[in-house]
Amino acid sequence: MSLQTLSEWLRCPVCFSALSPQEPLMVTCDAGHSYDVNKRGFITLLRSRGLIGDSAEMLAARDAFLGAGWYASLREAVTRVVASESPLTVVDIGCGTGYYLGGVLDQVPAARALAVDISPAAVSRTVRNVDRTDGLVANVWSPLPIKDGAADVILNVFAPRNAAEFARVLRPDGLLVVVIPQPSHLRELREAGRALGVQEDKAAVLISGLAEYFAVHSRQQLSAEVWLTESEITALVGMGPSAHHQSAADDLREDADDLTVDRHPVTTSFEVFGFRRLSR
Repeated sequence: MSLQTLSEWLRCPVCFSALSPQEPLMVTCDAGHSYDVNKRGFITLLRSRGLIGDSAEMLAARDAFLGAGWYASLREAVTRVVASESPLTVVDIGCGTGYYLGGVLDQVPAARALAVDISPAAVSRTVRNVDRTDGLVANVWSPLPIKDGAADVILNVFAPRNAAEFARVLRPDGLLVVVIPQPSHLRELREAGRALGVQEDKAAVLISGLAEYFAVHSRQQLSAEVWLTESEITALVGMGPSAHHQSAADDLREDADDLTVDRHPVTTSFEVFGFRRLSR
C-alpha cells in the first residue's frame, strides 16, 4: 500500500486528530505531532515500550504449520463469514502472519485492510505477504490510533480484545469476527504437558465481555482430528502461547513416549463467532 492509504486509517495517538501523509516517510496531525513510517511499509504507534509480541521464531513456526494447510478449514470458515459482509475495509487485530487476512482478501477483491499487531515482526510479515494491506504496530489494550468507524469488519483470531475500542473503530452495524479455541483443542498435547490449557467457559466469558457493545450474530464450531509428525507438532506448539513455556515442555517430552511415533492424532477444535456492533 502507500503512505496515503496508511494515513487514511490513522488518528494521532496523543490528540486523536486525523493524521496526514508527509513525504517521504512521515505522518503528521494539525497539532504538530509527527510519526515516522517504517521503510518496510508500516508504522509503530506504541505509547509504552517493553511489550512482548510474537517473536520471529514463533512466526516462522506458524508459517510452516499453517502453510501445510492444517487450519485450512478454519481459514475458509472465517473467510465465508467476512465475505458475506462484502466489506470495503477490514482491520485484522492480532494479524500474526496474515494467514487468515490473506484468505479474506483473496475472496473480497474490493476490500483493503489494516494489519495490527503488537509484534513488529508480525506486521512486517503480513504487509509483505498480503496485498492491499497497510500495517500498524499498536497495543490493543490502549486507545487504538485508528479513526472512528474506519472498519466494516474487524478480524480477531486467537488474539486479545478491547470491546470499547473495537466498537469505536467499527462502523455502525459493523461485524466483529472472533475465533477462540474450544476446550478440547490440542487436548492430546495438553495431556502430554506440551501445550497450555484452554479455559472451560471461554465462549461464555467472550460473549459476556463483549455484551455491552456487541450481540452474537453467528456462531460455528469446527473440530477435526489431524495426524501430525513430530516436526509438525513442534511447529504447532512453537507458533502459539505455549512457545513461551517451550523449555518446560521440552523437559516433559521424555515422558511423552506416545508422541514419538511417526504420526500422532491431535484434536483441533475452534469456535468462530460473528458479533454485530450494537447501536449506541
